[in-house]
Formats: sequence, structure tokens, C-alpha cells
Amino acid sequence: GLALTFTPWVGLAVAVVMVVVIACYRQNVRAYPSGGGDYEVATVNLGPNAGLGVGAALLIDYVLTVAVSISAAAANIGSAIPFVYSNEAVFAVIAIILLTAMNLRGIRESRAMFAVPVYAFMISMAVLVVWGLFQVDVLDRDLRAESADFELVTPDGVAVTGLALAFVVAKSFASGCAALTGVEAIHNGVPAFRRPRARNAATTLVVLGVVSISFLLGLIVLAIRLGVQIAEDPAAQLIGAPEDYQQKTMVAQLAEPVFAGVPVVFYAVMGVTALILILASNTAFNGFPVLASRLARDKYLPRQLATRGDRLAFSNGIVLLAVAAIVLVVAFDAQVTVLIQLYIVGVFVAFTLSQLGMIRHWTRQLETEQIPAVRRRMRRARVVNAVGFVLTAGVLVIIMASRLFAGAYIAVLAMLAVFGVMKLINRHYESVARELDDSSWEVVLPSRTHCVVLVSKLHLPTLRALAYARATRPDTIEALTVNIETAETRTLVREWERRRISVPLKVVESPYREINRPVVDYVKRLREQSPRDVVIVYIPEYVVGHWWEQLLHNQSALRLKSRLLYERGVMVTSVPWQLSSSDGRAQQASDEPVIGRWGGPEE
Repeated sequence: GLALTFTPWVGLAVAVVMVVVIACYRQNVRAYPSGGGDYEVATVNLGPNAGLGVGAALLIDYVLTVAVSISAAAANIGSAIPFVYSNEAVFAVIAIILLTAMNLRGIRESRAMFAVPVYAFMISMAVLVVWGLFQVDVLDRDLRAESADFELVTPDGVAVTGLALAFVVAKSFASGCAALTGVEAIHNGVPAFRRPRARNAATTLVVLGVVSISFLLGLIVLAIRLGVQIAEDPAAQLIGAPEDYQQKTMVAQLAEPVFAGVPVVFYAVMGVTALILILASNTAFNGFPVLASRLARDKYLPRQLATRGDRLAFSNGIVLLAVAAIVLVVAFDAQVTVLIQLYIVGVFVAFTLSQLGMIRHWTRQLETEQIPAVRRRMRRARVVNAVGFVLTAGVLVIIMASRLFAGAYIAVLAMLAVFGVMKLINRHYESVARELDDSSWEVVLPSRTHCVVLVSKLHLPTLRALAYARATRPDTIEALTVNIETAETRTLVREWERRRISVPLKVVESPYREINRPVVDYVKRLREQSPRDVVIVYIPEYVVGHWWEQLLHNQSALRLKSRLLYERGVMVTSVPWQLSSSDGRAQQASDEPVIGRWGGPEE
């Protein structure tokens, strides 16, 4: 009733906001075409804290983009296929994993690959709206959505009137503003456009706005004519619905009566809608890793996020985004009506700070610009961005007021947590940089080198370690074994003497049958006896071909290395011995994306 009466006004308000935001971002892409997006705008004009706030907001929003888009795709397919409806979370997780695998393999966003589903979606939506309105207004057919005869109430069971109606309208407006989330992706993706990049990006923004507004308003009008009712909790909010009622998406409720006589078209529309939502989530798979790499280069995130894998994709960022999105999907059971409450807070934080930054940008430019025509253009641009700032700030207030306790507080807390973690990471990197750049430290060469080769058995890996250690020509060299089993130690000593190995074998006792402590204590004593000597410890290790083999081997070596690395003046050298299972793994590993690849020393 009254809620539907306000729906076109909500849609019109969203359209107005979209027009203003797109006009503002046309200024942004021309002023900052490097691809840094709102993070760059806020950092340059408002300072690093504002930029970091924008970065934290966008990182969370990218994660929510994947979770919401994939969950919406699952909901649309579930509206047509009951099996998917009862397993939406599983479907969403599988879709995220597949999308992650494609991005890790370095898929190319060819125009043909993305243009076909985009054009198919645009055609299907146009046909849905035009044919639906034609049947209702021209053919005078009584098309009704399956939920048209239900009564929508608040979760408390109260009719939607008065203040409750105002609150519902505000929440509807906030949800509708999710249509603006693609604008930031275009701003971040300016370098991917053909030259002239800024002009093409600005043109794309206009096309995005025209298409989005047309479909938004068209679908709203058709939904009002067909009486569509959408509830966050259908069982509690839809009076008159059957007990086993399964709420379908708005597109499904529109397409079912409009294409009632042609079920093939209904399934095609739902399939194309789901596909376009999956492609929309792929936008986050492009934006999140790039933003994370930018933050990592600025020392706000781990440096591993700044390195590319073998396929020239930011592999670590892609995996991090996928894991975070899967956690959200599982935690909220892929329920779009719940996830949407967390959504778009981040992007409007970015919008607002970006517009404030652009006002500062034009003010600075006007201080030095002397050409009258250019100054007039800058003043017009500043007015546009000022209007954008007021509008986006107002929308942000509405979003917070209508959604804060409905779930948006989770997104806000997540942004604050990410902001705090990035500040701590930056503080750590700066502290390490100061420590490493200490000019008072004098380089002093060691007076001698003392090599210690660890021995457990006299086998091929041990012989290789001995040969490698001797090849380095140290001042002194000795082999070291820990007496755990007396019989085995005696056998080792006899074999050592029988082979007449020139390197002396030292046996240290272990009263508690422990390996690490006796070795560390022995190395410490060597350092105490000759503090100016450097001790090099050689540890034979197996190179295995399967992950489960790593659990069966090298565990003692790993623990010992982790202990020795904390000793000053001690170097640890691993001497690999390739087992037969590792054959071919080197080539296979070179063809796979490397997660956590070493990116060189920290700067």
C-alpha cells in the first residue's frame, strides 16, 4: 500500500544521487587518471589518515561486493531451480572458488568474453520491462506477482505506516544506493581504458548512469504494477503467505508472470541475471588486489600483497579476497537481505571523503592558475564536487541511521579494525626501516668461520652436506651428532671411522632425549669462546614432492632452524637432497601461481 506508494520516489531519489555521483566522478577520473581511485584522492588532498580510512572502507566493500553479488546470483538461480534455493550457500562458495581459480590463472577481460553477457542482460531487462508494461497498459492484462496478495509488515508484525514507513523508505533508499557501487571500480580502472583513458572512462560513467537509471526506474514501475512484495524475513513479515513459502527475487517475481507462456525465456532471464551478478563480483577481484598492492607498496599491508604471481595477477590479494568473501557467505548463509545491510557503507565513506578531497584539489589548483577560462572550469568542477560531497554525506547519514543496528555496525567495526591493523603494520615497517638504516653500525668482517655439519645418519644427504661445507673452505669444520640412542650413536661413530672421513665427528649428550637444545647450547658455547668468529650450521634436508611427505620429514630441521635464527653471529644453511617424489615438481611449480613469493629485501 503506502510502502509501494513511496517506492517510485525512492527510486527517483536514488537516480538523482547517481546522476550527481557520476558527474562528480567524471571530474575525478580527469584529475586523477593513474588508477589510484578514491584512496589517491583522499591521501593527496586530505592526508594519509583520510586515505587510509578510504582504503579500509573500500577493502571491506570489495569483500562485500563479492559476497552480495554471488549470493544474489545464487538467489536468482534458486528462484528458478528449487535445489539451488535449498543450497544457496554451497552454490555461492563453489562459485567464489571457481571465480578465484579463473583469476589466479590470469583470465583476460576480453571484450568478447564480457560483452556477450552484458548485452544479453541489457536486452533481457529491456524486454522484461517493455513487454511487461505493454501487457499491463496496452493489452490490459491482469499480471500479478506471486506476492501481490500478501501484506507486508515490519519484523515486529506492525503495519508499515507512520515512522515505521519512514524507516522502511529510508532503508529502501539505502539499499537502492547499492546501484552506485560500480562507479569506484571505473575510477580505479582508468589505466585499463584505451587512450585517451580519462575521456573514455568519463564516457563509460555516463553510459553506466543512463543504463542503470533506466533499468532501475523501469523495474520499479513494473514491480509496482505487478504488486511485488520483498521482505527481509518472509515468514514474519508477509501476512497471508503459505507456511512453506519460498521468497523469490524481484526479477523472478516479475519475469514469471510476464513470460508465463514462455518458460524458456523465464529461465534465460534468470540465468543471464545470475551470470551478470557473477561478473559484477569479478570487478572486486580486479579492484581489491590492485588496491591492496597499492596499500602494500605504501607499507600499510604485508609486502606479499604487492607482488604478482607467474600469471601477472596479484595472487595473494585474490586469495585473501576469496577467503574473506567465503567467510561472510557461510556466516550469513548467503542471505542477500542480511548481507545487504552491511553493504555500501564503505563505498559511501569513500565517496564522501573523495568529494571533500576534490574540493581541496580544485581550491589548490585555483591558487596557482591564472588563465580565466581554466579558472571558470575549475570553479564549476568545485561546485559539482561540493554538491556531491553534501549529497553523499547525507546518504551516508541515512545509511548509518537506517542500517547501523540492522547489521551495518559489523561493516563499521570491520573498517575500524582494518584501519587499526594497517596503522600497526605501517608503524612496524617504519620501525624496521629505521633500524636497518642505522648509519652508526660499522661493518666488521668475522675473524674466522667455523662450520658445523649436523649428522643424524651417515647417508647421502649427510655426505652432500659435508662436501658442500668443505667446498666453502672454512677455517675449521666439524660434524655434530646428538646422542639420543647410544647403540645408534656407536654404530654411526664406527661407520665414520671405517670410512675414514677427514671431518672430525663431535658427539654431544642429550639427557632428556632432545635434539634442539643440545645443538643450540653447543653453538652458543662456540660463539662464547670466539665472539668474533661466525658459525655456519649446515642442515641436510629432504626435498619432497607431496605435501603429506613434508609432514613426515624435515620437522626436526625446521624447529632447529627456527631456534638458531635467533642466535647472533650464526648462519644456517640448508643443504637439499631431492627425493624421487620431487622429480618434475620444479617445472610444475613454475607453472602455478606462487602464493607468498619472496619479493626481495624490504626497502
